[in-house]
This record gives sequence, C-alpha cells and structure tokens, in this order.
Amino acid sequence: PGLFGIFFSFTDSIGVGDWRFIGLTNYVALFSDPAVLQSYLFTFGFAIATVLVVNVVSFMLAVGLTSRIRLKTPLRTVFVIPMVISGIIIAYVFQFLFNNSLPGLGEALGIKVLSTSMLSNPDLAWVALVIVTAWQAIPGTLLIYIAGLLAVPGDVYEAADIDGATKPQQLLRITLPLVFGYVVINMILGLKNFLGAYDIIKGLTDGGPGTSTRSISMTIVGGFNGGDYAYQMANATIFFIITIVISLAQLRLTRGRSL
Repeated sequence: PGLFGIFFSFTDSIGVGDWRFIGLTNYVALFSDPAVLQSYLFTFGFAIATVLVVNVVSFMLAVGLTSRIRLKTPLRTVFVIPMVISGIIIAYVFQFLFNNSLPGLGEALGIKVLSTSMLSNPDLAWVALVIVTAWQAIPGTLLIYIAGLLAVPGDVYEAADIDGATKPQQLLRITLPLVFGYVVINMILGLKNFLGAYDIIKGLTDGGPGTSTRSISMTIVGGFNGGDYAYQMANATIFFIITIVISLAQLRLTRGRSL
C-alpha cells in the first residue's frame, strides 16, 4: 500500500477513476500551501513540547516509584491506567472538563484565565492537547524508565553514599548516565508517536479553533476524504521521509552514549 501511495503521488488521481502522470506538481505545490505549512509547524511544535513534558514527568515519577516508599506497587498500577483507555474516549472526557468543569471552577474562584474554555482559544488550545496527550502517554514511558532504574545495581548507590554523594548528585551523576539508553528509546518512540498524533486532537479540538491545532495526519486524512488523494499522498510521502530522517539522526547522535 505504501508503494502504491508513492506511485499515485505523481498523478492527479482522486482515489477512484482515471488518472494521469503530472510529475512533481503535487510536491511543488505543497511547499507553497499555507495550510500544509501550518500543519507542519503545529505538529513539530506539539511533538517536541509533549516529548519534553512526558519524559520529564515520567522520569521523576519512575524515580519516586522505585524509591523506598510505601504502596509503590499499587501506585505503579494506578499510574498505568490511562495507557489502556482509548485515545478518543480520553479526548471526549477532557473536552467536557475543559468546556464545562474548568470554566465553572474558574468563575467560582474568580480566575479570569480559567473562566473560558482553553479549547476555544487559538493561543491555548495546543496547551490542552499537550496536557491530555501527555496524560495518556506518561504510563508507557514510565514503565520503560522503571525497568531502566531497576536494572541499575544497588551497590553503585551504596558506594556513592559512602563517598558522601547527596541524592541530587546521585541522580545527575549516576542514575541519568546509567539509564541514558532508556531516555534515548523514550525520546525516539515519543517523537515518532506524537508526530503522527490524530485521535486525541480529532476528539478534543478537531483541528480548531480554525486550523490552529490541525496536525499533519489530520490534513492528510482530510485530503483523502476531500478528493485530494494524490496531493495528500505526496504530503504523506514527504512526512514519512522526514520522520525516517529524524529517527536516524536521533540514533546516530546518541548511538555511542546509549550503549
């Protein structure tokens, strides 16, 4: 299917019926299409912001859930619950919260910025998407970090305690270097997944307000349904190449330190 899609990206096909070759016309048109460029700008900004939030929060939670605290096993179970819930269901639940519960709370507390829905504000809608996407993605990332932290030998920390290293020093100079491979895995997987974000954005904002939160995936799918099959197949091909290049670059930059 992927090869067929690349083939038809050089045609004027609408998905059915006759078609003819038009060469690189679709590809040239993409670089001057403001709607496509806006979707790329939003998607990459959203993906980078979400990767940072997910990895920082997940790592700190993993450190807490592998430390000497009570009920850490039940807490691990609680934190992974969002991972098993459908993204579209999560989107609809949070849509109600952002459109009703949160504005009502903001009005009751006299907080003006919360008294209106974030989803209707073009400058804040992306923040809501990052929050909801991170809420669902943190459990999977958390499990990988927990596995990495549990693989660190305990005698390393005992030696650090004897040498007088503080907990923050142990975190920065022992824990992070030893689990860096897991950080690399989470960064690569997270960026790949968030670049293809669709279901939560579709259910939460549907690309709005206007087109301010319209992702690349939504643009491609919308084109398929709107008769721009070949044009959006060219878009999908470029997006695929960009994703592969980013993944290879991440692996190359971190190869030596991830072992």
